[in-house]
Amino acid sequence: MIKRSSSEIKDEFISVYNANINRDGADKLLDYLTNRCDFFTAPASTRFHSCYEGGLAQHSLNVYYCLKDYLERRRVIEEYKLSYTDETVAVVALLHDICKVDTYVRDFRNVKNEQGIWERVPTYRFEDKLPYGHGEKSVYMISGFMRLSREEAMAIRWHMGFSGSEETNLVSRAMESYPLAFAVSTADMEASYFLEE
Repeated sequence: MIKRSSSEIKDEFISVYNANINRDGADKLLDYLTNRCDFFTAPASTRFHSCYEGGLAQHSLNVYYCLKDYLERRRVIEEYKLSYTDETVAVVALLHDICKVDTYVRDFRNVKNEQGIWERVPTYRFEDKLPYGHGEKSVYMISGFMRLSREEAMAIRWHMGFSGSEETNLVSRAMESYPLAFAVSTADMEASYFLEE
């Protein structure tokens, strides 16, 4: 994956967002993301995928493109009969992880370098001031600005799929009842494991 500047990532995210998300409150949510939180400078994780400035926005775009590709597969269209509006696809993919805004704090940790000598390196530390969960926190935050359909809310809520800490029968029932949740989970894993560092 080629790292791009935070400003390039931000421009692309805003372009995709504005081209697809037009419901009431979308403008206020975009204002929040651009002017009142660290969405465009935050990493997507502390040590794993997209752990760099702008990583959260880049990850959100990666999930968007992976989800679009998944939903365009012939089997998904013809056999699974999944079909969603461009707006729904953009909402669930671009916003699935907004629960991570303002939760990563710059810090340092000690690691051994190639010579076996300890050195101090920059890192991020997770510090959540609104511990409301993961997917459910994203749904909660989005809902403060605009309405989500039930399937959109479920897709965002369950986007961690079986990789989260939820009881597996509950995850399974959610994905069976709301196939978009499975699709977003698949796109999220594809982005995290194959596209990102």
